[in-house]
Amino acid sequence: MKQRIVLRALLGALGTVMLSAPSFAATYDLTVDYVEIDTGTMKTRGIGYNGSSPGPTLRFKEGEDVVINVTNNLDEATSIHWHGLILPYQMDGVPGISFPGIEPGETFTYRIPVSQSGTYWFHSHSGFQEPDGAYGSIIIEPQKREPFKFDREYVVVLKDKHPHSGERILRNLKMMPDYYNRNQRSLGDFIMDVRKNGLGATLSERADWGAMRMMPTDIEDVQGFVGLINGMSPEQNWTGLFHPEERVRLRFINASAMTYFDVRIPGLEMTVVQADGNNVQPVKVDEFRIAVAETYDVIVQPKDDKAYAIMAESMGRSGYGFGTLAPHEGMRAEMPELRKEAPLLTMADMGMNHGEMGHGDMGQSETGKGDMAGMDPSTAPSGNAAMDHGSAGSMPGMDHSGMTGMDHSNMTAMDHSKMAGMDHSNMAGMEHSAMAMGNRADPFYAAGSGLTPKAANGGKFLSYADLKAQKPLYADRPATREIELRLTGNMERYSWSINGVKYEDAEPIRLKYGERVRFKFVNETMMSHPMHLHGMWSILDTGQGKWNPVKHTININPGTTVYSETEVDEPGQWAFHCHLSYHMATGMFRKVVVEGGPAVATLKNGN
Repeated sequence: MKQRIVLRALLGALGTVMLSAPSFAATYDLTVDYVEIDTGTMKTRGIGYNGSSPGPTLRFKEGEDVVINVTNNLDEATSIHWHGLILPYQMDGVPGISFPGIEPGETFTYRIPVSQSGTYWFHSHSGFQEPDGAYGSIIIEPQKREPFKFDREYVVVLKDKHPHSGERILRNLKMMPDYYNRNQRSLGDFIMDVRKNGLGATLSERADWGAMRMMPTDIEDVQGFVGLINGMSPEQNWTGLFHPEERVRLRFINASAMTYFDVRIPGLEMTVVQADGNNVQPVKVDEFRIAVAETYDVIVQPKDDKAYAIMAESMGRSGYGFGTLAPHEGMRAEMPELRKEAPLLTMADMGMNHGEMGHGDMGQSETGKGDMAGMDPSTAPSGNAAMDHGSAGSMPGMDHSGMTGMDHSNMTAMDHSKMAGMDHSNMAGMEHSAMAMGNRADPFYAAGSGLTPKAANGGKFLSYADLKAQKPLYADRPATREIELRLTGNMERYSWSINGVKYEDAEPIRLKYGERVRFKFVNETMMSHPMHLHGMWSILDTGQGKWNPVKHTININPGTTVYSETEVDEPGQWAFHCHLSYHMATGMFRKVVVEGGPAVATLKNGN
């Protein structure tokens, strides 16, 4: 009898210990393989995980220690970056910064202590393997209950699948920057503009764009892609099932190489509950724009026994992804009407809206024309702007040394980093932290921007300004210093940079462990740039104080200045870059070195 009592006591104590002890996830095994990607209209050779593209959805639990064995079956080096995960820098997966990479035939073991929850993704950080299909999704279940209810969930991964390989795409862009621009303006457009605006205004506008060697259709560098949802084309029709009245959580991930998507589900209101893996106070919207590398979690509640379309139109309206939410298998939603008119950039997107800004701020001459020395191709400097692919091979995970026909050092072009009169730090009405935006439709776009989004049904379109943290992640305190990052580039040479300097010519950004740094992003180009800091969170300044949303990727639109703050709480070396694949590959990239802090042991192969 006594033995039974003792045994029960021991079992009870053991059970208590097991419940209170940290749990460890099962070991995951991933292979990196050459795969065939079939969109229904084309078949291409790509790269995937465990024999498919996209790779599997990895499901972790907050508090676990995850072990992932990655075996490289390619004939080239590879890597995996765990996008948005907070982890030791040696496990971050960036060749040349956090580890050497994974050679052919080798297995590397990643060991990740999971300290967060939410929706994330993983992808290669070597060469152009990610655009070629090396990506997958991550779901991390929280230790505590979610602050919102849902009955079922689906991951919805968006991708721009192109018939050309990533290496070929960059080679073509370097040869001719508008190689993939299928929306160039025609004589018919000129005649229509004359009728609308008059001959003088139309000629003046054409002259301005011509002087800058740019076009108002320069919104998407790469067109001609097929939009995929979970690896399936619109014809293949990815489908998620539901029962009417259920609350369905959709975890949207934009794993594209270059494409922003405007997402809507006609007939259903979406409630945004999470951004970049972090809970936000619920926002009801009809449509949202998801930048490359961002994630948004939304909840919908279809009440009718019918199929609903998931529509993801590209920002430049050159392509789309399509899927279906349905109560029964085999159903296909009706295709919503596509928006036929593609948006056009305006002078505001180049920071040149003279109606909004004093002419003195823009370096205006007495003639009223902008005195922009940097816009004369004959005087454009060829130093930082030139793209020498012999040196591009020094970029972590971006070895393009084998590319031929890439010497453009003699091309004449405009170097945006040298544009006179373009100091965005003094631009009136561009300080997002103060939210001094007037009645602008979206404060994170320049006033008069051609990119400012509008919902297809005329309803609510999500803005960064709508995002408020569900619960502050950090104490609200003043930043110790500010670092300005000017996003610069030369479209004619297809070379991108930060502060006018490409990655291979730049010094690292050095941070001190324990400080709080304020980053000032000044976009001096006509392109949007999703900026991603590895290993640490970016607190986007929306003017909400302690309720500012916490993100891993922040989109900076043309002609705007945006602020974020980072608590420097992770020692080591990290990458910081634009997540547009071909912008990152040509120089819009920095190494960040965090000095001081807890001792960081050198880990080799995860041990």
